[in-house]
Amino acid sequence: MKAKIPNILTTFRIVAIPLIVIIYFWKPPHSNWLCWGLFALAGISDALDGYLARKWNQTSKLGAFLDPVADKLLVAVMLMLVATNIELMQELHSRFWFSVTIMVIIGREITVSALREWMAELGKRANVAVSTVGKYKTGIQMVAIGALLFEETLLGIPFLYLGEMLLYIAGVLTVWSMSIYLNAAYRAVKSD
Repeated sequence: MKAKIPNILTTFRIVAIPLIVIIYFWKPPHSNWLCWGLFALAGISDALDGYLARKWNQTSKLGAFLDPVADKLLVAVMLMLVATNIELMQELHSRFWFSVTIMVIIGREITVSALREWMAELGKRANVAVSTVGKYKTGIQMVAIGALLFEETLLGIPFLYLGEMLLYIAGVLTVWSMSIYLNAAYRAVKSD
């Protein structure tokens, strides 16, 4: 059973996505808490599955495939979810920059995934390993999405605006981390 826990956590992250979408659109009582809670659990599972797989030496080809897929799906779907919320979009400081930031983040996820696959085919996957900037980007991005899903003001904290501002910071880090990956790949290919 211990060997299956990392993959179960990854699978939970994938299953949580449609559940969050249903709750977000259905709007049952306390839907913001439910969406935020499921998203928070999905985010925690993202950190925990890789940690446990490495700690228990239980890495698998299935897990190596599913983990990044689950991450990309979670981020892309949640960003599209908030972008399609007309009421939320009307409350933002800038719908234009918010939309551009979402496009940049999703575009980066696609580009870096393709880049890693290409570098793996060339036997140079290590050249595009996760950077420190990429880790910060992911952390800030996850907090931003959680705040956007929560949407309301609690204890005087306007989570919608907090999420918007954090998403812009994540957008800047997204461009920075993508440039790091592209530069590393360029140097690796050029050296051949």
